Order: sequence, then C-alpha cells, then structure tokens
Amino acid sequence: MLLDTVIVLDYGSQYTQLIARRIREQKVYSEILPWDTPLEKILAKSPKGIVLSGGPNSVHAPGAPGISEGLLNSGIPILGICYGMQVLAKALGGTVERGKTAEYGRATVTFYRNNPLFEGLSETSTVWMSHWDQVLKLPEGASLLAESHEGVLAGFAGEGGKIWALQFHPEVVHTREGVSILRNFLFSVCACKPDWDLGEFVESMKEDIREKTGEQRIICGLSGGVDSSVAAVLTSQAVGDRLECIFVNNGLLRQNEAEEVLEAYTALDLKVHYVDAGERFLEALRGVTDPERKRKIIGETFIRVFEDIAEKVGGAVWLLQGTLYPDVIESGHQGKGAAVIKTHHNVGGLPEDMELRLLEPLRDLFKDEVRAIGKILGIPRNILGRHPFPGPGLGVRCLGEITQERLETLRKADAIFLESLRQEGLYDSIWQAFCVLLPVRTVGVMGDIRTYAEAVALRAVEAQDGMTADWARIDPVILDKVARRICNEVPGVNRVVLDITGKPPGTIEWE
Repeated sequence: MLLDTVIVLDYGSQYTQLIARRIREQKVYSEILPWDTPLEKILAKSPKGIVLSGGPNSVHAPGAPGISEGLLNSGIPILGICYGMQVLAKALGGTVERGKTAEYGRATVTFYRNNPLFEGLSETSTVWMSHWDQVLKLPEGASLLAESHEGVLAGFAGEGGKIWALQFHPEVVHTREGVSILRNFLFSVCACKPDWDLGEFVESMKEDIREKTGEQRIICGLSGGVDSSVAAVLTSQAVGDRLECIFVNNGLLRQNEAEEVLEAYTALDLKVHYVDAGERFLEALRGVTDPERKRKIIGETFIRVFEDIAEKVGGAVWLLQGTLYPDVIESGHQGKGAAVIKTHHNVGGLPEDMELRLLEPLRDLFKDEVRAIGKILGIPRNILGRHPFPGPGLGVRCLGEITQERLETLRKADAIFLESLRQEGLYDSIWQAFCVLLPVRTVGVMGDIRTYAEAVALRAVEAQDGMTADWARIDPVILDKVARRICNEVPGVNRVVLDITGKPPGTIEWE
C-alpha cells in the first residue's frame, strides 16, 4: 500500500506520538523514527515531509541530538518543533542561547501571515510553549514567521521554502490554531494527499500477519479490553484456527470482570481458554511496593503462564499482544532521547529470555484508531466502549503492598464509582475512570467511634488518545454520593479524595 508519508523524527519529546497522531487525523500516514536514523533509511520511505519533534536536551549539551547535512539538503520539506527548531537554527548557522527566562505553558504569539504555513490564521493566537533555550539570531537568509508577546522568536522559515520552524507545539490542544498549522504544512507545503484509510490498512495488516507467521500457531493474551480484543479478532480473521486465545485471571481484575469478559467473547467467534493464575501472580508480588518492580514481575509472570499454555495447545510460536503506540513511547522505546515514564508490562516489562516470538499488529496505532478498526471488524460496542484498563490491572492501582484483602477493598470502591457513573449517564463521555487505593491510613470517625483506615482516590479523565489528558469535571453532587457510598459500604475505607491532575504533569495511572 503506497501512501504519502510524513516521517516524525523523535528527539525525545513525550509529544512525539501526538504529532504523528495529529498528522494521521488529517488522513496522511505518519511514521516515527529515532532522530539518528540513517539518511538512506529515511529516504527509502520516500517521505513527502519531515517533522523534527521537541525534546528535553539543549543543543549546546555534549552529544546533543542534531540533524544531518544530507537531510537538510534533501529538498524534503522539514518542520522543526521546539527543540527541532533549535536544531535547525544551529545547523543553519543561527544563534541559539539560554534565554533569560524560561517559557512554559500558554503564551500569546503574533503570526506574520504572508506565508503558506500560517495561511488562514488569526493575527495573534494562543500557543503552548515549553522551552528554555531560545533562537536569538536567525540563520542567514531565513525570515521571521512569529514571535511571542514577550519578544521571543517563535518561528522562522529558511530560504527556499523547504525549512520551517516553530518554537511552540502545534500538536497539543492548548495551541488554539495548531491543527490549522499542521494542515497547512501537510497540504500547502508538502502537497500531501489525504489517502490514509484504515479500511485498507486492516487488509494490509492481515496480509502482514499471514506473511510473518506462515503456518505457525499463535496464542493471544486476552484481557477483555479494547486493544487485545481488536488484535485477536484481526488475527483470527487473518489466520483462522491457528490462533488460540488465553484469558488469564491474574487475580488483579476488577469486580466480576472475569465472568463479564468471558460472556462478551462468546459473540466474537474466538477460541478462548480460561486460566486462573491469581495465586501465582499474588505470590510473585508478595512484599513488593516499587511500581517498576511490580510491572516487571507482572510482565514476566504473564509470559511464563503463556509459555506453559503454549505447550498445552500445540506448540505455539507466537504471542499476540495488543501493544499500542502510547505503550511504546511511555516505556522509552522510541529513539535514544526518549525518557522512560513507566514500563508497560507488554513492552519494557517482558523478560529477555522469553521463548515466544512477539506479534504486535497494533503497535503503530493510537487508541482511537484501534477503536475505529474494531468497528470495521464488527466488534460489539460493549467491548469497544470499555474504559482503558492497564495490563497489570489493579496491581498498579493498589499502591504499596498488594494483598488479597487490599485488592478486595479496591474492587468494591471501584465498582461503586463506575456503577455511579453509569447510573448518571457519564460513563461513555469519560475517557477513563477508576479508584486508587493509597498506601496511607487516616483518622476518621464513624458512629462516634474513632477509625484509622485507608484512603481511596477517585481518578476520572477526559482525553482523545491518552497521550495528554485533563481531569473530568464531574458534578460535586455526584462525587458526594460516590464518596458517601464508598465510606459506608466498603470496610476499611474512611476517606475519599479526588485527583485533579492533568497529563502532563501527571500520568493517568498513578503507577
């Protein structure tokens, strides 16, 4: 499938995946590569444009990521964002220095609109800044495109119309006209065609699965969530009965989840084996409180369970997983500069000596794209509409030591919260909602008796892809009912708090 493609070079920004997603929203295929990808590999993909992401580095730091002269002279349109702008300015002979003050958050910028990148934009607009280094002097022949009201150079264009640079982030929702800027780059500067079609991509993925696996058998670790369900149905339609699905109850599921998931899968024509491995997981997690250790233990235990099952179902060679782009980026696996935010059990948490080979057909997709593919495949809405649930399950929502008693407490509180949201008609409008059991005890009073019990945090967020998120503004009357029910109906809990942190600076999950 030959598509117009835009390459996003990753310089370590946590927004890199978001840039790619915004491009795909315009029906232009985008692919992420590390910033130091050899030039010949980039050119082999015949990109219509290149985007340089932001990143945490200073261009003056020893060994700082840069850009090759060959790419600069390739004639391919390039858009540098934040650190990417500083890389371009330095490479072209401009001056980049530490600014007198940093700029973080919303800023007002004036656009000089006599150029294709800002066509149709307002004269001034709100953008999202995140930088300390600043371009103080433009490269020779470059023209000023924008500057902030604080006098910071906010954009420039190189000579010849092939180099474009922005100090702010057009990909985030806080930049009011960011989508228009990206559209202008794609269609006015790069002359891309909007030919990225998920329906065609589904057939391409099926063919890729068939070619990769040959006649070998595959097992799939089903979780009941959107990602693994879509991966399983996609692969089943590609290889038929060579796929065996395994639903592992790891003892870290929500209330009644195993029964509900197995019932939902009866409509998908999948061969599903149920394995109760709860005791095995809890024993491996005994006494562990560090979140990274939890994730790695859960990841390795999953693999060992799957390896045991693989022998019993006829020597499977492949392990199918519903790994997505956000899993990869947060685990620090895209580019040398990317930071590890948290190790996802299905990426960085996998053991090095695993016997099964990984099959991850959704690895380059975002959650909304996966849901769209699920609709194409005919997966029921009751599965596609489920809130995201982490692979490690309640293991990363039960903070501190994990015990059967604490898990039961968390399950009951979580069930009350989700039930209340459904009763109020809010469940489908919220991206993700859940409870977190905190590793602290607080003093309370119930029935005139002093209590010293655990605290529960309510977490509900609004998002499009999980890469960024804002806390959901739920009516305080509803929150009051939830808190009262949890304290009255869940033994061992005497306090409920609300998490109102966005992403960034927090992540959606607490661990």
